[in-house]
Amino acid sequence: MDDRLQRAPIGVLDVSADGTVSDINETGRTLIGVTTDPTGATLDDVVPRSVDDTLLTAFEGASVTEAEFEEYYPDLDRWLAVSVVGVDGGGIVYLRDVTARRREKRSLEQLRQERKRTGLIDDVLSDILAALVDATSREEIAETICRGLGETELYEFAWVGERDMGRDELVVRAVAGETGETFEAVRDAVDDGTVTTPEERAVENGRLRDVQPLTASVSVPESVRTAGFADGVQSALAIPLVYGPNVHGVVGVYADGTETFSDRERASFETLGEVAGFAITAVRNRNLLLSDRVAEITFELGEGSVLTGLSRSLDATLQLEGMVPQDDDTLLCFVSVEDGDVERIEHEAADVEVIAKTRIIDDSESGGTVGITVRGGTPLLAVAALGGTVRRATFEGGTGRLVADLPPDGDVRRIVETVSHEYDAEFVAKEERERSVTTAREFRDELDDRLTERQQTVLRTAYLADYFESPRGSTAEEVATSLDITGSTLLHHLRASQRKLLDAYLAERTQASGEL
Repeated sequence: MDDRLQRAPIGVLDVSADGTVSDINETGRTLIGVTTDPTGATLDDVVPRSVDDTLLTAFEGASVTEAEFEEYYPDLDRWLAVSVVGVDGGGIVYLRDVTARRREKRSLEQLRQERKRTGLIDDVLSDILAALVDATSREEIAETICRGLGETELYEFAWVGERDMGRDELVVRAVAGETGETFEAVRDAVDDGTVTTPEERAVENGRLRDVQPLTASVSVPESVRTAGFADGVQSALAIPLVYGPNVHGVVGVYADGTETFSDRERASFETLGEVAGFAITAVRNRNLLLSDRVAEITFELGEGSVLTGLSRSLDATLQLEGMVPQDDDTLLCFVSVEDGDVERIEHEAADVEVIAKTRIIDDSESGGTVGITVRGGTPLLAVAALGGTVRRATFEGGTGRLVADLPPDGDVRRIVETVSHEYDAEFVAKEERERSVTTAREFRDELDDRLTERQQTVLRTAYLADYFESPRGSTAEEVATSLDITGSTLLHHLRASQRKLLDAYLAERTQASGEL
């Protein structure tokens, strides 16, 4: 081999027709990892095996077959571009390392595939989220999620489990896709109760569980790992269906790839779990509003409850008139005070750490109304967060009584256990009761009875004149002029009408749902 080939920046091998290596330059030695003199050795002893062994094939015939190709050499962990050129008595083999280019190309292809997959996932999840908004039952929610995920090519199958209301266990609500043996193994593991699945862990702690690879994870029951191996299922994701502190159930998604669920995909699934949890809560609230039967549960509250302790300090009776959860995890309670000094409440509340602030709304000789902002958890907020609605709450002399309504399918056991365990509260009664449901027509008729004829005229005129729009289509003066009354008279009628509308609306909600 002449000096130019010896110094060439690419690998060069001089090979005889029978496949014996006659010479090799320094670059060639480096590329194929040769540390000793290969002269006289056969080509298959000098050059590591590639995936397809195309190089060896070129020297198998009576003469050298010229060829150009790129192949991966596992022992070298390299991609080599190989050119075989026939010469008298054999052939010259040229080698170039193209690993960097190949990996860059592969990375670009992976990026394109990931972007394509991300787009498909976004489309699938968007369709599911849109359908959840219109869902009218928990069964419809479960079916929507399973069909949307399990019937795509992205995943093998998906299933939805919900908490059993009588036992703190998962019950399968829906499943879709190529379930094979894996889903049956998951169902059996859930029913068995002696082993714990990723889905059950997700429900326990309210956090997403990602299992990749499935067959090697000790957190997955052995029977599920075995079935997954047989079905080619290699990844699983368990998404809790959460709304606030309440975990309604879980979605299990299974796929055939070992690294299927990216960070972005997991974040998207967390959003799905939150929206589905909200949808389930909305369905339960709707069922409570429309149901003619409710489950009424009653708790006795001890002095550990904020308002109970305050009633003892004031030596007064406190009645909860309404409550409004705030964005900063506080609860604004509107409380009427009977037979007590309302002005003392600010002084007494100053010694209570969980009371953020108080405000006197109304003060009279026999009592009044106070706004009390409470930090942290309370039995009132816990009941609402777990799907119930507070119907009545009364506090007197260091004791309290809380009555809440639940829809017929409400999780009574969970609410009772949570409130009794986390607060100074004792469950004392549960009863089913019937309740009349006001129709929209009856509600409108009641409003007509509440409003005077003049108030109806003023309210309707202001509404049609776009007085309530933003920006307003008419000013108060313009509406008043059209009615031939003064502006102050108009505002007096509007305030009276709006008060009656709100009285009717909020009273109806209280009667229908137990919401204060």
